[in-house]
Amino acid sequence: MDRDRTSSRRLLVATAGIAALASACGADRGARDDGGTATSPVSLTSITADGSGDVSESLGSDSVDDDDAADDGIVLDVGAHEDGASAEGSDASGCEKVDFLFVIDNSGSMGDEQVALISSFPGFMNTIQATLDEAQDYHVMVVDTDAEWGGECEILCDFFAGVCPDIAAYPCATGAPTECDATLGAGVTYPMGDDATNQLCTFSSGARWMDASEPDLAGSFQCAAHLGSSGDGNEKPMSSMVGALSEELAAPGGCNEGFVRDDAILVITIITDEEDGGSTGVPEGWFANVIASKGGDASAIVMLGLVNDPDVPAPVCPPETEDPVKLRTFLDMFPNMIRGSVCEPNYNGFFDEAVALIDTTCDEFEPPG
Repeated sequence: MDRDRTSSRRLLVATAGIAALASACGADRGARDDGGTATSPVSLTSITADGSGDVSESLGSDSVDDDDAADDGIVLDVGAHEDGASAEGSDASGCEKVDFLFVIDNSGSMGDEQVALISSFPGFMNTIQATLDEAQDYHVMVVDTDAEWGGECEILCDFFAGVCPDIAAYPCATGAPTECDATLGAGVTYPMGDDATNQLCTFSSGARWMDASEPDLAGSFQCAAHLGSSGDGNEKPMSSMVGALSEELAAPGGCNEGFVRDDAILVITIITDEEDGGSTGVPEGWFANVIASKGGDASAIVMLGLVNDPDVPAPVCPPETEDPVKLRTFLDMFPNMIRGSVCEPNYNGFFDEAVALIDTTCDEFEPPG
């Protein structure tokens, strides 16, 4: 969408509360359907927690499969993770590992936002590495918000003699190279679409995510995060996020095998300029599934949201932007959370503030067992 972007670098004051974990309900996997730090101070409200939460098996949520989406009271199995609480009497605390998940909207209006995110990423990770001196073991994974690969090329190829008119690099003869490329929530390694990388991103990890062995982390992130603008306009960021953390994709041989680790804190960044209109379920269910991925330990998760901001006194987004009520509700449930405006011209200040919250979360983390 066209935006009246200002030069202001105000970030949002996030309002948050911890939802009662025992009252959660109902996302589907879906069908195939260098910037530095900020130069001026930015004010954000970060909400931290000292404790952790437990997710009971009685909590209702949604499976990543469409067939199960209508079944109430079913909790999605999210990863084969152990209980997040540390052993009684243990003095061990602090994290040595961090798993970063970026959920990036790849619909038609997200070109500028993807560029802003990519520009902010090197400064963010440099600050992380300088601040979290004992946590130098990290995973970084990018997922998009639909299950299509190459937008509508698969259909257009049939009408234009085996060529996709908008994306010349699209392999009409074969389509998506692997099943994971067309799986919602699978780590992106081959962005395909208008304004996308349109090439295979090969990571030194050999997986669909990057790690500390990556010789050019910023370049690899750019390759994966430059998703382009050919994604479905009916974005499904929550289904993608839940799918990325699911047991199905984390299982041996799964698309995201090895990404989420029990002894790491999990940092999720969601960036979208729309409400989530396509995901199955409700905010309470999405929350329950994310918490379950860390064995019920809410304090092991940092949630970062770059979304529309019509609910604040001085919004950056223009008045006509959609209010992402469901996304705001979901984000505000997390004890360790920062919410910022996706309409900011750059995200350096947002990520500077995020580092402080991640550092605190890491210091207070108690690895399981």
